[in-house]
Amino acid sequence: MPHIITKKHNSIKIPSSCDGVFFDFIAHCEKEDKICVQVEGKTFLLTKLEKNGNHLIKLDATTKIAPIILAKKALHAYIALSNCEVISSNITIHNTKLEPKKEYLKDIEYFVGEFKTTKEICVEVGFGSGRHLLYQAKLNKEKIYIGLEIHTPSIEQVLKQIRIDNIENIFIVNYDARLFLEFIASNSISQIFVHFPVPWDKKPHRRVMSKEFIDESLRALKIGGSLELRTDSPLYYEYSKELYETYCERSEIFKNKNLEVSSKYEDRWRRMGKDIWDLTIYADKISNSIILDKDFSFHGVNKFSFKEIQNFLPLKPIVENDYVVHYTYSFEVSETKGLVHVSMGSFNKPFCVYIMIDGEKINYFIATPVPTSTNKKAHKLIEKILFNGGN
Repeated sequence: MPHIITKKHNSIKIPSSCDGVFFDFIAHCEKEDKICVQVEGKTFLLTKLEKNGNHLIKLDATTKIAPIILAKKALHAYIALSNCEVISSNITIHNTKLEPKKEYLKDIEYFVGEFKTTKEICVEVGFGSGRHLLYQAKLNKEKIYIGLEIHTPSIEQVLKQIRIDNIENIFIVNYDARLFLEFIASNSISQIFVHFPVPWDKKPHRRVMSKEFIDESLRALKIGGSLELRTDSPLYYEYSKELYETYCERSEIFKNKNLEVSSKYEDRWRRMGKDIWDLTIYADKISNSIILDKDFSFHGVNKFSFKEIQNFLPLKPIVENDYVVHYTYSFEVSETKGLVHVSMGSFNKPFCVYIMIDGEKINYFIATPVPTSTNKKAHKLIEKILFNGGN
């Protein structure tokens, strides 16, 4: 992440600009400052904090920006305006390491508003080393494969392999599969693969497979499309078998079925003589289209000062059945204006965002939450807390 370390110095004057970089405001809290920057039409934050008797200025993790050169431009402009003494910096170092191309790594927002294709779509949940995903994509170049994974090293490994093999029909997404399907059009997917998911035998509520996931899969699948589970866990097998028998009209079960390609994980268990089960269900009806509710506006007039809001915000995370709201930090711009940092939505991948309080107005700052069902529930709770004084 681009950053500079400097001798301790005073804050820059606000507002100010340099070389096409505009600094709008500074929001303060006890431990750090957030500096609002605008570069080439894009807005993001820099973080300034004290470290080992010096100042560290870096790109704010929540308001990520692309391309990263914009953050470097902002830091260069900050140095010029503050006239600070730079101790160390990584904003002029050129990385010569060969990096995987990221054009096939997509944010969830891409699938919310931009993703369109006339090709057949297949989805793999938790692709791990990517053997199965890469094999299928190379074998079926006329199809689009979407790979979902939350393990960063696995994502980087597969992206490198995509470049080496010159594969052009894979999209990689770092996102919770249980929420991802909410954005996929009804009757649009041919196959969904869930191979060797974490069994979570002691925490079954965290399993990918559930009634909700099955319902969402069957909605997204075309008629005849399939949801294929492959597992070596007897408990996961029994659990999923019961779900299939309860909620699905057509299913198939195989034991120790040989596939054309296997994962390293599967090879290991086969050498140990472990059983592997395949459970497949099929969609057999047309599903209604979905309409995403993207309205995350705050409906009401704020009647509290920013200081009052800081005092009544809950200090501990609010944990509900399927979502969480956690107010982490507040940053004051003035007596009536400030930012509140919030984690909201899914337990496994909460959405981090800033809320701007500006007099009577409240709105999300820079980024709006992704319209998942859990984020919508969290938003309603946030709205209730802010407009009702924490009650």
